[in-house]
Order: sequence, then structure tokens, then C-alpha cells
Amino acid sequence: MLPKLIDTGTFFLPTYGVLVATAFLVAIWVTTRLARRDGLDAQKVTDLALYCAAGGMLGAKLFMFLFDWRKYLSGEYRLFSIDTLMAAGVFQGGLIVAVLVAIWFMRSNGLPGLRTSDVFAPGLAIGHGIGRLGCFAAGCCWGDKCDLPWAVTFRNPQATELTGVPLGVPLHPTQLYESFAELAIFGVLWLLIHKPHREGSVLGTYMVLYSTVRFLVEFVRNHEQSLIMGLSLTQWISLGTLMAGLWLILRPGAVKVPSPPATAV
Repeated sequence: MLPKLIDTGTFFLPTYGVLVATAFLVAIWVTTRLARRDGLDAQKVTDLALYCAAGGMLGAKLFMFLFDWRKYLSGEYRLFSIDTLMAAGVFQGGLIVAVLVAIWFMRSNGLPGLRTSDVFAPGLAIGHGIGRLGCFAAGCCWGDKCDLPWAVTFRNPQATELTGVPLGVPLHPTQLYESFAELAIFGVLWLLIHKPHREGSVLGTYMVLYSTVRFLVEFVRNHEQSLIMGLSLTQWISLGTLMAGLWLILRPGAVKVPSPPATAV
């Protein structure tokens, strides 16, 4: 694919980095628009997004190290390297740390927790969908071998140098599976948040839908995690976040949020 958007020989601009930055900006735009519509402080919401982004990146890398700690200790993987910098990390790890940061920030700044979380969910979905296109461009997070008509074959040597993706082998386009699914989830959440809904249900719907997608994609994604009762650690985390999402949707006593005025933006 195209792991380097610009390559001068002494400097290169990673396509992954450009798309992740684009994803963040799009997610911020969507979130602040929804925040203003719901009467939330747009500046505080923007600050919250920055804190969550930092926490999410830290959490994604931390869980990546935890999952592969033996390889980092043995020296097979280098902790401080361009490969580690380019790696997307473990999304669920990033989500967990970002949620913890969000809880702290919202309590410290008087933001209503569930309503604020709901306006973040659509932005999170579309941002993740764009970010996965960056994974596809870089070659990371690749799938298992397959002979399906939509299999993808990486041929750029730079991709395998940066991420280790095998060249000349038809693979499941797991990055695209997640990207397209996230964009579809964004559409569902966008419709849901513009209708009367229970507080927390938009975030809960995101957690249920994405957890289901990630659980299924793991069956055709290449990884070296040890299995626990036949499932990867990522799949067990997905089951946990799915249950948490169901609780948010179905919990008793949730406040009903009316649909916004027709002129709201």
C-alpha cells in the first residue's frame, strides 16, 4: 500500500500519521457540533477530547506492551523504535484509559457524564473508521491468509519494513472490515442521537456494536496473543465492553433526552 505519503530519503511523512491526525480533527468537529447542540460547554468538551486523545494513545501503547511483554523483554521487539511508534496499539486499551481520563475530567469540570459521553460516541466512531484506513495504508493490523475475492496483497517493501506485514500473500483486509463497520456505526449513532434517547444509550450502542465487530474480526486477524479458553485477550475485553454497553442501554432509571430543536446545529 502506501506507508509513506512523502519520502525524501532523509525524511518521510507516514500516511498513518496523516490519517490519524485527520481522524482526530474530524472527530473533534463532530463532537463539538453535537456538544453545542446539547448546550454543553464546547471549550470544555474540546479540552476533554485532547485529554482523552492523550490518554487513549497512552493506553493503546500500554496494552500493546502488556500483550507482547515477552517479546519486548527478549529484544525481539524494540521499545523505542519507529516500528513501535507506527504501531496502532490495542484500541480497547486506549478506550479503557480514555474512559478513566474522561471520568476524572468531567467530574473535575462539572460536565454531565452520560450526556457528554453520548456526544463523544459518534465522533469516536468516525475517527476510528478513518484511523483504520491509516492502518491499511501502513500495513499494520493485517489479517490471516485467505483466498476470498476481496483479499488484499501487500507488495510495498516499505510496509513490511515498518510493520512486518508479509508481502505477496493474499490476506483478509481486517483494517477495512473495521473501518467500514465503524463508518456504518457512525451512521447509526448519528441517527440515534438526533432522536429521543436515554442518557448513556448512544455510548452504550457504540460499545455494543464495535465490541461485536472487533470480537468477530479477531477470528480472521493475524496476532500472536495466547488464547484463553479459545479466545484472545482482545476478544475477552470485547465481551466485557459489550456487557457494559448493554448495561448503559438497558439500565433502569435512565433520564430520557428529547430530540433537539430542528434549528440546532
